[in-house]
Order: sequence, then structure tokens, then C-alpha cells
Amino acid sequence: MRVLVAPDKFAGTLTAVEAAEAIAAGWRRQAPDDEVLLAPMSDGGPGFVDVLHASLGGDLLAVIAQSAQGHDVPTTILLVGETAYVESAQACGLHLTKGEGGEFHTTVGVGQMVLEAINAGATKVVVGLGGSGTNDGGAGLLAALGADADVSLDVGGIFLDGVSRVDLSIPRAYVDGVELVAATDVDNPLTGLFGASKTFGPQKGLDEESQVLLDGFLEQWAAATDRRLALEAGAGAAGGLGFALLLLGAQRVSGIELVAEAVGLAERAREVDLVITGEGAFDFSSRAGKVPAGVAAVASAALRPCVALAGQVLVGSREMRALGMDAAYSLVDAVGEERAFRDPEGALAELAARVARTWSA
Repeated sequence: MRVLVAPDKFAGTLTAVEAAEAIAAGWRRQAPDDEVLLAPMSDGGPGFVDVLHASLGGDLLAVIAQSAQGHDVPTTILLVGETAYVESAQACGLHLTKGEGGEFHTTVGVGQMVLEAINAGATKVVVGLGGSGTNDGGAGLLAALGADADVSLDVGGIFLDGVSRVDLSIPRAYVDGVELVAATDVDNPLTGLFGASKTFGPQKGLDEESQVLLDGFLEQWAAATDRRLALEAGAGAAGGLGFALLLLGAQRVSGIELVAEAVGLAERAREVDLVITGEGAFDFSSRAGKVPAGVAAVASAALRPCVALAGQVLVGSREMRALGMDAAYSLVDAVGEERAFRDPEGALAELAARVARTWSA
């Protein structure tokens, strides 16, 4: 029997690569005669560069960029030929901000990474968006590329209040001739009920009052730049980083679809008997632009069953099947919450071995 293991990260415990290796180790322990193939995945958020490097190879370029809080932070750009892959979360991720003070955090560091990628000779720059702790509409990124305005663009979304003039001539000239791609895990617009502030503000430390304020400031930001683009799918990704990239002419694509194509997931799924995916929490947020739903769609197209191993499974069997899964297994239910966090790698391997008893031929 051939098994393809294609999980996302288990946020806070395991990277996608570590999760794939743990699942494979547990499966092989129970079913040593099975052939287990690894395809760690990402939707554009944390782990984007590591996953692509594992599949595509290429060269890693170390860059010191500005973190969301304004400190130096080490980041890594992946160069594959003339294409550069940038993981925005490395400079402005929730793991850096701890989910607090999103209104004061900046995306300057992401702009610095894009600059370094272009300076390194990239003619195509793919920016993975997801897991950000910022909500500045991408103003910081544009500031790093030379944008000018009548307010400060590099100190967080809270300082966009009153913006009425924005000059993007320098950043647009800088990226002229460079193909920009925004790889997003969500399709939200910049503002409104389903915009960046209202939808993702709570996980970045924005209370209800701050969400309303930031949404209003981003409305001003959109009016001063391009209100039409603010309504585009993905403009609200990563606190508005998607919007900033759209302003520079970027093409927006699904992060999971981009990674799936890069690693040849469809072809690999057709060559196996079972596809396994996973993530930290398998819930209804998994259905739109996230790894489990994307992997399940690929498995379904290949007429292969797909099962999910997750830290927690928070949907019922009917909802699970609506998301394209044949079965889903919870790490917390299997080994307990304390063990799941204390030894995530060992616990996930143990769960995979249990699942192999059911699914291995």
C-alpha cells in the first residue's frame, strides 16, 4: 500500500515538515511494508518557505528585516532560479506579536524582504500571506519600497487616521518588470463586516472598539489609494498585505493551490492508495483556503480517500464529509491534551500508528 502524507503545520507545536515525519514514523511502525511518501504543505502562512524548499530545492538567502514591533529579526528568502518566495509571517507573524497590539504593528519588514528578493535578481516574487499579527493595510510594506503619504506609513494601522494623499510612484517603479504574486489563505476584502479588522482583529489583540476604529482607518487608506482593489478577494489577507500587493499590480492566487502545484500534489495523489493531511485544529475555518480542504479536494479529484489527523477535531461527521474528508482523528482525544503539547511529535506518531490499524491494507 502507498500512502501520501501532506499535512500543514500544527501551530505552536510542529512545523509541516516535522508533522509529516512524525505521521510517517508512526505509520511505518504499524505498517512497515507500506510505502509512505511525504509532501508537507502550506497555505502561504508560517512554514511556506520551508515546505517549498523541501520540495523545490533552491538557495536560501538570509535577510535581517524589521519585525512587526520594529526590532531586527532573521528571515529567509527562497530563490529558485529567478523566482523568489517570501514568507511574510517571518517578519510580522503572530508568533512574534503574541496576538497583542495589532494596531501598532507594521509590515515594513515584509517590504524589506521583497526589496532584497528583487536586489538578488528575482524577476518573480511570490509572497506567502497568512498568520500575520499586523493590521496596517500593507502600508509598512509600501513604505519600505519608498511610498510617501501625508501620514506615517511605517508605524501601524492606528496611524493611518487622516490619510488623504499617497504617492506610490517610487514603489511601482521599483517593481516594474517584476511579476508579483500574493499567495493567500483567505479571500476576505480589506474592510467591512468580513474585512481584515473585523474578521481577524480579535486574534491580533483588537477589541471591538479597536476593530471599528481600524476598519474606519483602512477605509480612509483605501479611499486614498484604490477603493476598488480594496474590495478584491484577498485584499484583507495578512491584515491588508494583500491589498498593498494588489496596489503594486500583484496577481492573487490561493496559497494552498500554489504549493500543491509546486510539489506536484495532484500527480502524487494519483499514484497512492490513501492521502493523509492534518493541522492543529480541524474546524470550519479549514474549509476556505486552508491545507486540509485543499488536500482533500486534490485527493477527491484523484479518486483517493483522504483522512485528517489533527490536534483537535471540532466538526461532526456530516460537516467533516462536507469538507471532503473520509475520516478525521483527534490527537487530544487519543492521548490527552497534556501529552499532545508535551510531546507533540511522539503523540502524533502514536495517533498515526492507531490510524494505520484501520486504513492500512
